[in-house]
Amino acid sequence: MVKKIIENCGGKMRRKDREITDFKKIVEIIHHCEVLRLGFADGEFPYIVPVNFSYEADETSGSICFFIHGAMAGRKYELLKKNGKCSFEMDNQLKIDYLYDCHDITTRYESVMGTVTVEEIPESEKEKIMEEKILTRWEEARNFPWNRDSLKRCGMFKLTVQTISGKMNPLKGGPDL
Repeated sequence: MVKKIIENCGGKMRRKDREITDFKKIVEIIHHCEVLRLGFADGEFPYIVPVNFSYEADETSGSICFFIHGAMAGRKYELLKKNGKCSFEMDNQLKIDYLYDCHDITTRYESVMGTVTVEEIPESEKEKIMEEKILTRWEEARNFPWNRDSLKRCGMFKLTVQTISGKMNPLKGGPDL
């Protein structure tokens, strides 16, 4: 049975004609994104931080996980450890489109957002996750002779998607306004 994670996370989507509900399309968008933005509840204002990431998606189970790493100090690290959940957003701006016939402008984009649960990866698994998940995302990183001693000061987390929604205004074939 496929776990239902695709849902509109923020309430009613105004532009249902731009909503993405296909799991494969959502994963394709994730694949093309270079930055994952995490959102945390932290005091009076939300805290948003961009991170690089790797991911794993399983169409059979309908699950998606992100893998991130960084220094074991600072606000991001403390918030990841604090309550075990946060929100996320990622997007690709494709083009600004000038619609001369109707004297308007629109942005062509694709985006996904949702919620995740956070779990810290134990010290004993960090090297394996770094080699098998994180470094494999980028061709040039796959065979890079990285410093394994850096793992001692590196926090690593698995973010398991609980809900996700997608939206796009495609380059071709979508509604203009």
